[in-house]
Amino acid sequence: MARVIIADDHALVREGLRKVLAAEPDMQVVGEAANFPALVTLVQARSADVVLTDLNMPGAGGALKAIKEIHAIRPALPVVVLSVLPESHAGLEVLIAGATGYVCKAAAAREVVTAIRKAVRGERYMSPALRDRVLGGKAAPQEGGLSPREREVLCLIALGFTVKEIASQLSLTVSTVHTHRAHVLEKLRLRSDVELSHYALQHRLVEWIAR
Repeated sequence: MARVIIADDHALVREGLRKVLAAEPDMQVVGEAANFPALVTLVQARSADVVLTDLNMPGAGGALKAIKEIHAIRPALPVVVLSVLPESHAGLEVLIAGATGYVCKAAAAREVVTAIRKAVRGERYMSPALRDRVLGGKAAPQEGGLSPREREVLCLIALGFTVKEIASQLSLTVSTVHTHRAHVLEKLRLRSDVELSHYALQHRLVEWIAR
């Protein structure tokens, strides 16, 4: 049974989320919060498997600060963020900040359930719309002689996706992703995923995705 904490400053939204999750036999709402300070306090007090929170609620620092505070208390607790904003800038920002997933409130309820289930399994969730932003659209600027596929792998690494998750997103084998990653490291003369992430952010490749 997946224990879920939901947070939104609108009571009607919380009620709607509670009903959606109550219809799932493997999910249980164990707490609700109407602002970020209350959410952080709730995380400290309750045992949960995932947090489902709105992006914009009352509380100093907003969602990005709340994600950091939650992970400081429970590093392994996944956080799925909901927002009325489209997936572009906001979605990328929260994923980089450590969120496990991002779902636009305009999406179907099934997408929220899918994101929670992936989070509980230790997987990150990228909505179809955000996935299209990352993997499709206009060509990215050339960087370090990377191929289009290598740039996709680089950007997904910068967003915090594991090799296994990248393989799933790109419909590749894990070994193929490892090969692309090795080529990126070699071409850019870098040594780790941390350096790859810094490179992608420094060269604004992730910002390019969000345009």
